[in-house]
Amino acid sequence: MSFDVAIDKKTDSTNTIYQAITHSPIFNIQKGTEDEMEDQLKKGRLTAILNIQKTDSGKYDIHIKSSSAGQRELPQLQAVLNGMVNELSQRQHPIDKIAGISNEQVVGRIYKRIDFYLPGMIGFSLIGSAVFGVAFLFFALRETLVLKRMYASPVSKTNIVLGESLGRVFFQLLIVIVLIIFGRFAYHFTLANGFVTFIELLILSALALVVFMAFGFFISSVAKNQNVIPIYANLFMFPQYFLSGTFFPKTVLPQSIHWLIEALPLTALNDALRKVAFEGSHLNDCWKQIGILSIWGVILYALAIWVFRWE
Repeated sequence: MSFDVAIDKKTDSTNTIYQAITHSPIFNIQKGTEDEMEDQLKKGRLTAILNIQKTDSGKYDIHIKSSSAGQRELPQLQAVLNGMVNELSQRQHPIDKIAGISNEQVVGRIYKRIDFYLPGMIGFSLIGSAVFGVAFLFFALRETLVLKRMYASPVSKTNIVLGESLGRVFFQLLIVIVLIIFGRFAYHFTLANGFVTFIELLILSALALVVFMAFGFFISSVAKNQNVIPIYANLFMFPQYFLSGTFFPKTVLPQSIHWLIEALPLTALNDALRKVAFEGSHLNDCWKQIGILSIWGVILYALAIWVFRWE
């Protein structure tokens, strides 16, 4: 596990507990002003704000300030801090603990399980349908020589590809709409800014669909027969299912591969959907995720155009 935490500016930084926390690889120490950290805490981006102070009894108090938006990781954080205190106590004062832990909770959005799982399910649905749908469709059109006939027709080649793509985007967005509406009314999925958030989720989904379809075009051109299409598709999709925070948080994965995880297109989509839906962010706040998706789109479409065949 790893935790995004902040250290209160009033904390006592001269003790061994503070040194142990700041030098531990499982704590990602975030910096900023007090107002910024409070805002991050209420949005669930921070697990807690820690304040370490020496009490009148001579022991230290590790004060954990959390919000209702970050309750998912709070038990693990408390367990880690307890283990850290026990270890330091064994070294310095084996008879008694050198510190205790206190808790404070501020009001924030209530983070429900559906707020994590539904964006992941949307990403899971989009990447699978886009890659498999486009790959099998264009391979079948090429194998039956339909693409060759289209090539000879007066219709623009761009319009042919664009028409198929827009049709697939439209139908997949209908599925996204159904998922969001079902999640909202059946499980109280959070839409932080109401209808505006709903529209922004659809825009992100449409962008991701366009990017994922590029790999479908690429596969349909390089595949020699239909049997290898699932193999190529799963090589692209399966690692992302397990690395991109679709089924479980990315924080449970080794810190050494987080640079790779953050570069994956499905990670960018999942993160952007969760930021918009739960945190109330807007598209301009997701510039990093949109940029990653756009870069993948440029690379994949360049490869797809390079290998594309009409027959």
